[in-house]
This record gives sequence, structure tokens and C-alpha cells, in this order.
Amino acid sequence: MKVQLLRSLRFPYWLLLWSMAASLPSWAQERSSVIISEKHAFRLATLVTGLESPWAVAFLPDGRMLVTERAGRMRLVGSDFRLDPKPIEGLPEVVERGQGGLFDVALHPQYAQNGWIYWAYNAPGTGGWGTALARGKLQGQRMTEVQVLFSMQPKTRSSQHFGGRIVFDQNGMFYLTLGDRGDKDRAQKMDDHAGSVIRLHDDGRVPADNPFAKQAGALPEKWTLGNRNMQGAALHPQTGQLWTHEHGPQGGDEVNVMRPGLNYGWPVITYGVNYGLGTRIGEGQTKPGMVQPLHVWVPSIAPSGMAFVSGPQFPHWQGNLLVGALRGQMLVRLVLDGENVIREERLLQGRAGRIRDVRMGPDGLVYLLSDGSDGALMRLEPVRP
Repeated sequence: MKVQLLRSLRFPYWLLLWSMAASLPSWAQERSSVIISEKHAFRLATLVTGLESPWAVAFLPDGRMLVTERAGRMRLVGSDFRLDPKPIEGLPEVVERGQGGLFDVALHPQYAQNGWIYWAYNAPGTGGWGTALARGKLQGQRMTEVQVLFSMQPKTRSSQHFGGRIVFDQNGMFYLTLGDRGDKDRAQKMDDHAGSVIRLHDDGRVPADNPFAKQAGALPEKWTLGNRNMQGAALHPQTGQLWTHEHGPQGGDEVNVMRPGLNYGWPVITYGVNYGLGTRIGEGQTKPGMVQPLHVWVPSIAPSGMAFVSGPQFPHWQGNLLVGALRGQMLVRLVLDGENVIREERLLQGRAGRIRDVRMGPDGLVYLLSDGSDGALMRLEPVRP
């Protein structure tokens, strides 16, 4: 987890951009529409406003976008970035409580052939509510052929830590992140879905090679355990491995690579402390048999949303990991060497609000969602000399 400095690229045009920005008065730099980062100059363009606590965005092949709002609405955004005032109908009941509501949305990798759209949400059930996953097919303004493929057990009336990110792998399996639901000890229980990643076939069947599928007393959907609240997940474009980040308590936000059957430690080990007290949680920061994170934030940045940079639009960010931050109100760029984080750059501090989601668009541009009662869909657009 040591942070090392990378040498900056020294193209003449880059030095020119830097020198031009540095020569401006401070007030002019603040008002400039061009943002100068270590490797790229770019603009932050606001595409859609008036979203209520947006949570996730997905891109349809025809240029439209799906945006979820935590209150339980899924919205359509046209290819001209006009927000359809009428939410999509036909979704199952969504329980909006505290942090709970409608979460991630994702298209099946073969969407062009099968039309399946997947979404995670807080679903009611015996004992309260909990994270569930459904799929359906969009027909006009309605979701049809809706199937609930998974619903976490047991359910409680807690309003915290739902997880809710969906990722498909290269074999068509999907992964769903689940938080500990505000009850930290659940993350270490094998007969409890909370505090884990689950892995299923695209139709909800349990894969025979899931690590706990044949273990007595364990829930077969579980793929990991010991996670607190993962609100960022992305597939590494080269290795095909699932990367996640999760909220720590007071301090101790983590970036991890998810591997089957591993225990990521919460709440036995953590780099965070008890809220308001500063006292130790669990047994410390390390323990044999429990995974150490690749990167830790102390103090917390409250990470949400993440994406690996790919495509030609940001060539000097290729392979970097972008992480949104709620508390930090920024976009964090992590430079990687394999599974080592060797550099961190903090971008857009205070400019884009609480960043809830980060996505690479089909156009190779970076899309962001800001959280709040007047949330926005934004895009990073490179500025070339």
C-alpha cells in the first residue's frame, strides 16, 4: 500500500497547458472551464439535471441511458440528453428507507440478442427488507417479463449498508455486492448473505463451482465474506477479475480484488475505528487467513462507483481506476502496477458534488452521477491542443 510517484509525461503541449494555467490569476483559474490534471486536460460537462438521488447509469445500444433514483424510479435519458419525465413502469416494489432503495442497473453482456436488463433494489420480505436483484425487458415505458433472481436472507428493518452493485464477468455470470446491513457480525456468518459478494448464473442459478456450494451450513450463493458495504465494483479489463471498494467505519475505506472463498476481514480486522470514539474495532489491522486491502483511505472518502479507464479518449489514464467519493466530493484516480496502487490523484474536489457513480461510456468518455435532491449526470471531455 505504499504510494510511489510516477514521472509525469513531458509532451511540449502539456507543458504549454500547465504554463498557461499557472500564468492566469487565481480567480481566472477557478472560473476556467478547463481542468488541468497530471496527465490530461478536460472539461466537466453537465448533461442532465433534476435527478433525485441518482444511483447508477447504464447505456443502451441506441444511445439512450437508464438512470436509477434511490426512491425507486428508473428513468430514461434520450440520446439528446433529455430526461423523460415519466419513470419506467413495471418494477417490483422498492423499499426506500435510509440508504435503501433502487440501486444499480446493468445490461446483460448479450443484451442485443436477449434484451435483459438487471437491477438491484431494496425488497420487502419476512422480517423487514434487504437487497434483491431482478431482471426484465424494456418495452416502451414499461419493464416486462420481470423475474426476481435473488433476494438476500435474512431480512431486517435496518436502513444501512445495502451494497447493491452489479457486475457481469466474461463468462456471463453476475456478481452482486451486499453490505452487512448495519450489523457487522453478520459479515462473518456463512448462513447469512450480508457482508458478501454473491455469484450466480445470468438466470439466477447457483454455479456448481461457487466456493461454498457444497459446504454444510453455508449459503451457496456466497462468493466472499467479511465485507462491510461495497458500493463500487468493476471487472478488470485485462485480467477479468472483480475489483471492489467498500466503506470503512471512521476511516478504513478499502480497495480489494475479490477472489472466491476469501475472507476480507470485516469486522475482525479493519483500518477504521469506532465512530466518535476512536476506539479499535475487532482484533486490529491484520490476521492470518484474512485478506489485506490493496489500498486504504484514512480518513474516509466514502467511496461510491468505480470504473477502469479504457478507450482512446484518455490515453494517459489507460488502465487507471477511477473512484467516486461522497464525503470527499471528488473523483480519485488510482494508478496501478498490477495489483499495486502506486499513485493517487484527487480531481474535481468540490466541483461535482457527492459523486455516486462512475462509468466508462461507449464513446470512451467518463460519466459521473452526483448524489442529492438535484443530482446531475455529467461527463468528462478531454481538451486537446
